Amino acid sequence: MKLYTFDNGDGVKRVGVELSGFPGLIRDVRDFGLPYRDMTDLIRHITPLEKERISDPEAALDGRPLRLSSVRVCSPIPHPEQDIICLGVNYAAHADESAQFDRKAFLLDRKKATYFSKRAYQTSGPDDLIPSYPELVTSLDYEAELAVIIGRDCKNVCERDAAACIFGYTVLNDVSARNLQTEHNQWYFGKSLDGFTPMGPCIVTEDEIPYPPALSISSTVNGELRQNSNTNYLLHSISEIIAELSQGMTLLAGTIIATGTPAGVGMGFDPPKFLKSGDVVTCEIEKIGRLTNMVK
Repeated sequence: MKLYTFDNGDGVKRVGVELSGFPGLIRDVRDFGLPYRDMTDLIRHITPLEKERISDPEAALDGRPLRLSSVRVCSPIPHPEQDIICLGVNYAAHADESAQFDRKAFLLDRKKATYFSKRAYQTSGPDDLIPSYPELVTSLDYEAELAVIIGRDCKNVCERDAAACIFGYTVLNDVSARNLQTEHNQWYFGKSLDGFTPMGPCIVTEDEIPYPPALSISSTVNGELRQNSNTNYLLHSISEIIAELSQGMTLLAGTIIATGTPAGVGMGFDPPKFLKSGDVVTCEIEKIGRLTNMVK
């Protein structure tokens, strides 16, 4: 199923489910008698029986369907409770273009996965603006990524059990200030400016996508195709990532893991094609949807 966080015009964010068999129509999960206050609350506490209930449009007890086009679709997890865990250079072709831009900064000789965190006390949704910070950022870049949403608290997970820890998937644009990223010894600042984490448009639950996900992933800027790859080409698999991280830390339900971006980012071109005010970036992943944002 597809789960959305939406605002029906009153400034209150609610969780909705797209009605099976009726694309473009959603219902507030409260119509099914589920009192979850936000997406993280739902991820942590929803039961298999409740999942089954909200997948059946006839099981609604109250309310009425809403058209997605009539509501404001927000980031599915507007206020993450922890920083987002990110994978660096996790596609071979992106590793090559990163080396051409700045080999020392991108740590390309390492055999193990490169992890970093991205501060995001608030994430952006579809159609929200990406701030360009002209006084601070000289090389604004985009990165289309498949984000994995952890579905239960997990620790010491082996690779064969990793899939059972996943609640679902969404699209994430890991917006990056390349000048800040390369000037510092770590990437935290250059990845974490306010407005640098657009997500959405929805979370697709894990049962809708065969595991491991082999999904087409792309990005366009002003309609020009920039990235065009498949999540099957991850250098470090989702199972490996979950298993390795969970050996040393508890991954809480609602944790967001951004799995890395393929080749075609702005810094990979010669000369680089960095974002500027007025540019429109669309990140798209098969079976999940499109995430479009304009740079201001």
